[in-house]
Amino acid sequence: MNWRVRGLCLREDPELFFPVGSINSGPVTIQTEDAKAVCRRCPVMQRCLAWAVEMGPVEGIWGGTTERERRALRRRPVRVRCTAENAA
Repeated sequence: MNWRVRGLCLREDPELFFPVGSINSGPVTIQTEDAKAVCRRCPVMQRCLAWAVEMGPVEGIWGGTTERERRALRRRPVRVRCTAENAA
């Protein structure tokens, strides 16, 4: 079965997962945290996050993360690999 059909986000307003406005503004911060709260209860959160990281730049909240947080996750393995190569 497709993991997407089991997502709790299907029961929510889709706009919740796509905050609009300044990243540091109160309403966007609150909306982002509300979306992440849904994700934390979701049975497919890890699969959703893996998909979003694999896909690259994807707007919105996926797997309990923002686009900025996923960008950092994608860079992390590269940083670890470079450090290991430099130590060898």
